[in-house]
Amino acid sequence: MSTSEWVSTSMPYLTPREKGQPDAWGAEAAARGRRGSQRIVHAGEIAAPAEIAECLGIAEGEDVVVRRRMMYLDDVPCELTDTYYPVHIARGTRLAGTAKIPGGAVSLLAELGHTGTRVQEDVIARMPSGDERDALRTGAGEPVLQLTRVTLDGHDRPIQVDRMAMPGHLQRLRYEIRIG
Repeated sequence: MSTSEWVSTSMPYLTPREKGQPDAWGAEAAARGRRGSQRIVHAGEIAAPAEIAECLGIAEGEDVVVRRRMMYLDDVPCELTDTYYPVHIARGTRLAGTAKIPGGAVSLLAELGHTGTRVQEDVIARMPSGDERDALRTGAGEPVLQLTRVTLDGHDRPIQVDRMAMPGHLQRLRYEIRIG
């Protein structure tokens, strides 16, 4: 593994943080002696794209709340993340705004009474759009990994969909699964 490669696991991003704890990304990077930061590019209501609507179990074009973020590792862009929420969960909350959420969005969801109990993740490799290539500073011909994560509550209702694009040559995704 090269020193510039980042090994990512999903678990820290699925559980609410304790009061006063930093967000999961900053904490994970700091634990490895690195600096993780993020910038909210956009937050608010939009019409749900077809694939996101399908993940959320709603009609294409129905309103959803989205938070678009640029993630940085040591001040270098490393991930574009769009997180989508059903409007009945996120409208009028801090999820619909651009301010940093203490402890992260998963902690706020838990405060609002929405806790994830199951996650589905799909990962594909694809070529980035021109905007993604520019934002992530990848070269022509360099693929990205796209991770789509659907978080479901105890009643199997989707409460959040994350869509991430990461430079493929810098990422390793690690999955640990407990059986039994």
